Order: sequence, then structure tokens, then C-alpha cells
Amino acid sequence: MIKSIRDFWNIFFYFFNETLFSDNFVDLLRILFFIFILLLGVTVGVLVIVWLERKISAGIQQRIGPEYAGPLGIGQALIDGVKLLLKEDIIPAEGDNLLSNIGPAIVIIPIFLSLLVIPFGQNVILADLGIGIFLWIAFSSIAPLGLLISGYGSNNKYSFLGGLRAAAQSISYEIPLALCVLSISLLSKSLSTIDIVETQAKYGILGWNLWRQPIGFFIFLISSLAECERLPFDLPEAEEELVAGYQTEYSGIRFGLFYVGSYLNLLISALLVTVLYLGGWDFSFPFFINFSWIGNNLIIEVLKLLSGIFITLAKTFLFLFISIMTRWTLPRVRIDQLLNLGWKFLLPVALGNFLLTASFQLLSLKYMKSIPNDN
Repeated sequence: MIKSIRDFWNIFFYFFNETLFSDNFVDLLRILFFIFILLLGVTVGVLVIVWLERKISAGIQQRIGPEYAGPLGIGQALIDGVKLLLKEDIIPAEGDNLLSNIGPAIVIIPIFLSLLVIPFGQNVILADLGIGIFLWIAFSSIAPLGLLISGYGSNNKYSFLGGLRAAAQSISYEIPLALCVLSISLLSKSLSTIDIVETQAKYGILGWNLWRQPIGFFIFLISSLAECERLPFDLPEAEEELVAGYQTEYSGIRFGLFYVGSYLNLLISALLVTVLYLGGWDFSFPFFINFSWIGNNLIIEVLKLLSGIFITLAKTFLFLFISIMTRWTLPRVRIDQLLNLGWKFLLPVALGNFLLTASFQLLSLKYMKSIPNDN
């Protein structure tokens, strides 16, 4: 009898294994199926983010925004993607063809790989690794290398300057970001994203790391905006100074890959804010997800799964709304102000927050050991 979603998948793939295909092919089929579902969800998510940014910015500036391409203009982002796919791909005559071609790939592939360790719900994750959160930091550190290669391969001084800015900006804000993540790992006693969410869920909404690490939350918020090169930190693409930065000599689908990577990176940052600080899929109100009155275990499992995914996405799009509002509210800073904020303010504050968290954990451990054990 099927009692849970796990039983359903086991029986489904067991049928293919016993009747049609070999073990290796069934495992490959399982992997490809989940990858397809993830890519489909990410594609839809990026299109929704682009549409939301256009509509929200239009509302802030008292414009209409996308309106005619589909209901409420929701098909405009898809049409723009098809247009970029069909446009001519131009490579500078004096540029490096190899570097120009592999630059966008180095940008987009590590961002896609970061989705491996992000839980969208309970047991809804591709790879629950013990070092999942630091694996994301490692992947996110590769993308600026692709921007630097793209700027250098274009043989354009403005593009190269934009690539250098991207590398300097990433290095400046990667360290405070890593210190904030390390503080969360100390509190959760794990580097697994699943364990971090479950640790917060033990204490309800008051156990969210937003309340336990308020300083780290704001540092992570600012650093993630800088990592995604969003206003007021979009110095690598400052049109007033660099035309379009590292994207100046690109056209067609390679130009579009930079924007896909930017919006996908923003989506991943929003998901990580949800996982690290907002309790992930946990809503902390048991009556909201109490489906015991239904009786059927499989239906209960499906409803819990869907409610967890819905709660995660609701928290994620709340952060995305804040990011979009920030873009159309604050002015762009100068490059010296950007670096000073990262090295002279965020880094010392993040380091102090990490030392306070470590001291608190050591004192808590010492206190627990001092309590006599009656058993």
C-alpha cells in the first residue's frame, strides 16, 4: 500500500527497473527527471522575476509596463528571450574567440550548480550534502572569473574595466558573506542546508535565525545584493562610465546568458536568505499545515510537500520584492564607496558577529557540561 510520496517513487522506478530497463538506466532516468523538473521550475522562476521587476518598476515610476504580450504582459520576458536567441551572434574581430565563448558559460554553469544544495521543501533537494552551504560559496566564487574572462576576451578597455570591477566587488563582499554563513553554521552545528532549516523549526518562529542573528542578516542582505550586482552595487555595468561593462561587445544569446545568470543568482540568494534566516519551508504554525483530518497518508504527504514549497517560495519572493524596490529607490554608489563599505565596515562587523557567536556557543557548551547529570 502506498503511504507516502517516497513509496510512490520507489514503486514507480521499481516498475521500470523490473519490466523494461536495467538498474543503471533507471538511475539515469531518475536523475534526468529531477534535473528537468528543476530546470523547468528555474526557467519559470526567472521569467516571473523579470516580469515582476518590470511591473513593480513601472508602478514606482507611474508607468504601465508590459501589458500586451499575454495576460498583464507576462509573456514579454519569454518573447525577449526568443528574440535574443534568434539575433545574430557577433564576435569582435580583434577579440579572443575562445575567451568570449567560454566566459558566459563560466558565469551561468556554477550558478546552476548552486541549486543542487538548496531545499525547496522538506526532502525536496537534489543533493543533501554535509558541506552544502559552503559548496554554494565555492560555486558563487567562480562566476566573477567568467565576467573577468569575458571582459578581457572582448579586447575592449571598458569591458575589461567592468570585468575587473566585478572581480574586485566579488572579493570584497565574499568574505563578509562567508562569515555570516559560518555564524549560522555554528548556531546550527551543521553545514547542511536541511539541518539549518530543521534547527530553526525546533523553536518555532522565534527560532528563526533572523532574530538570533540580526546583524548577520543585514550583512548577508547587503552582501548578496553586491554579489548579484544589483543597484546600488551594479558598478561592473555602470552605463554612465562603462557603456555596459563586460557586456559591451556581446550580442544574441551570449548577451542574454549574462542576464539569465544575474536573475538566477538573485533567485538563489533569495532562496538562501529564506533557508538561512527565515526558517525555510517551516511556517511555525502547526494548525496551518495540519492535514490529519484527511486520513489518507499519501494525500497528507502531498499536501505537506506542496505547502512547504509554497511557503518557501512566498518567503523567497518577499525578499525579491525588497531587492526590486531597492533597485528603484537608492542611487548607485561610487567604486571607492563600494570597496570602503565592504572592507572597512562590513568585514569588521561580520568578523565581530562571528566572534560573538563563537563565544556564545562556547559558553553554552561549558554551561551544559557544568550541569550535573542525574542519570
